[in-house]
Amino acid sequence: MYRLWNENNVKSSKVVSLRQNKSHSPLNLEKLKIITYNTNGLRAAVGKGLPEWLAQEQPDVLCIQETKLQPDQFPSETFEALGYKSYLFSAQKKGYSGVAILTKQEPDHIEYGMGIEKYDNEGRFLRADFGDVSIVSVYHPSGTSGDERQDFKMLWLEDFQKYVVELQKSRPNLILCGDICHEPIDIHDPIRNAKNSGFLPEEREWMTRFLSAGFTDTFRFLNPDKQEYTWWSYRFNSRSKNKGWRIDYCMVSDNMKPKVKAAYILNDAVHSDHCPAVLEIE
Repeated sequence: MYRLWNENNVKSSKVVSLRQNKSHSPLNLEKLKIITYNTNGLRAAVGKGLPEWLAQEQPDVLCIQETKLQPDQFPSETFEALGYKSYLFSAQKKGYSGVAILTKQEPDHIEYGMGIEKYDNEGRFLRADFGDVSIVSVYHPSGTSGDERQDFKMLWLEDFQKYVVELQKSRPNLILCGDICHEPIDIHDPIRNAKNSGFLPEEREWMTRFLSAGFTDTFRFLNPDKQEYTWWSYRFNSRSKNKGWRIDYCMVSDNMKPKVKAAYILNDAVHSDHCPAVLEIE
């Protein structure tokens, strides 16, 4: 089973909510494993062994960013064979952006987008509700310092924060899965990259404000003394050179913080130049 965003609804900026049968039990929080993964092209990742890796890791929920495909290109049967229901939110532009959520249990509710047309056209936000827990797959825009896309990104970050803070009032148990940098250890050569999109001072300042608005970076919360967790470190053994590039993260609302059991990075995935992050809830 899979649910797809209707392109006509994207153009009209109409957020479609999929209400499911609520007779089933909520997602089991006794042992919940969530993985977030920027695949940088889902079809390419499938061709590089993503299904086999997924069968091995067995997450309850997989949040995917940068699917880069349209609904008719989505390999639903591949994931159905592994026991996953799939929910896809594609960009209007072909081969661009897009997020998805794969889950072993059917959600109570699916929310496609934030109801803001200029963002929803790019397929950047997808939310699945399981009982009182909400899991979001989000793909933040990229840009180049000083250009229009960077301005778009900064506007997105502000609107994203407003939306999520408001959402937290009705859905206090939020889990946000996506990709962004914050500290120098998060990126290779932080001095040289200080003027590049993804690590600009204003982006990092936004991240600080976002965290102070009621959210926690789960990896740093659980592993404050272990900063050798980055994509760059794992890929090129640059840990000894104090270089890194942490890409994917799981953040939780402060209400969910006491339920976080573990948060760690997987370094055995080869389907993308990103490194998946795992969050375990109990």
